[in-house]
Amino acid sequence: MNEAFARRLAGTAGIACAAALIVEVPLYFVYSGPPPDSNVLARLLIGIIALAFLVVFVTAFRELVKRVSPAYEWAASIAFATGLVHATVTLVSSGLEAGAVIAADHPIDPTVTVSGTYVLYGSISRLLLAFFLTAVGYTVGRTNLLPRWTGRSSYVLAGINLAFVPSLFFGNTPAHFYAANGWGTTALMGAILSYWLLAVGISAWRSAGRPALAGAAPSPK
Repeated sequence: MNEAFARRLAGTAGIACAAALIVEVPLYFVYSGPPPDSNVLARLLIGIIALAFLVVFVTAFRELVKRVSPAYEWAASIAFATGLVHATVTLVSSGLEAGAVIAADHPIDPTVTVSGTYVLYGSISRLLLAFFLTAVGYTVGRTNLLPRWTGRSSYVLAGINLAFVPSLFFGNTPAHFYAANGWGTTALMGAILSYWLLAVGISAWRSAGRPALAGAAPSPK
């Protein structure tokens, strides 16, 4: 895999993941009560597709760093590992929700009913994303493989995710902003991540035409 291809792959995967998340998140707010099975299963399927593209994105990002600046492959590996674990944890949560909905003989709201997903979607995912975003920000800042704003925004989003880690102490009401399964902890964070991935994906794709300039690493201090 050469550098230009790695940039295009990361860009394509980032854009595709973002597009799926942007479609998925509003589906959580269509119904005020327990949604029909079709709504829940549709949003879970879209989320599963998004996570598959996220795995491709983190893999391509690591490969890109290996091509641009091998000295920082360790940081890219942290981003890869935490991104992969985040995707795995979220996929498990999606499977638990889907199974509960399929087995139930009446409409249920899995964000409330499936208690095993509260911390998986919430505090655990927020902590993993904080590590992922910090690693991405550090890698970009040290290698200049993408515009500086991508690294700086990664740090900002990492801080926001960390702020939601203690949300597991604040109940399980989805309508609350700051709760284990609150809309701020889960849906809002997913929406913010989706638009960040969209911007980073577009940036990575556009940089494929000028990899030599975009990938010039600064001198170590």
